[in-house]
Amino acid sequence: MSTETAPAPAPSLETASPAPHTAKNGKGILVTEPAMKQLAGLMQQQGEAKVLRVGVRSGGCSGMSYTMDFIDAGEIRSDDEEYVYEPNGAPSFKVVSDPKSLLYIYGMQLDFSSALIGGGFNFTNPNASQTCGCGSSFAV
Repeated sequence: MSTETAPAPAPSLETASPAPHTAKNGKGILVTEPAMKQLAGLMQQQGEAKVLRVGVRSGGCSGMSYTMDFIDAGEIRSDDEEYVYEPNGAPSFKVVSDPKSLLYIYGMQLDFSSALIGGGFNFTNPNASQTCGCGSSFAV
């Protein structure tokens, strides 16, 4: 008899964390429109056979850090969760995450800012009990 519990369902679009941009519900990972446009542009530079892998690994200031990397579509594992995003005016792209990482980032919002200070990709993780000042590591 298993004692594991399934992750809570992702918040609906109406109750997503209050970001300045609208987030699309990709089930486990919310991606804002600015992040989708940025990722779509990066995908075009990488080539059509690439997908974005999002996950976590041990390390960083707070104990765990986020990972984002382009991989070949052939590297998608059978147990990966796959999400397809279709930004307005840009080609669609695929994001994958392994089940273990998804336990820590389920419901996370990925945003992008072009600000000179603090710009780049930003993670808002409802599962994090503590985050680092750099924004790329967290604790649960």
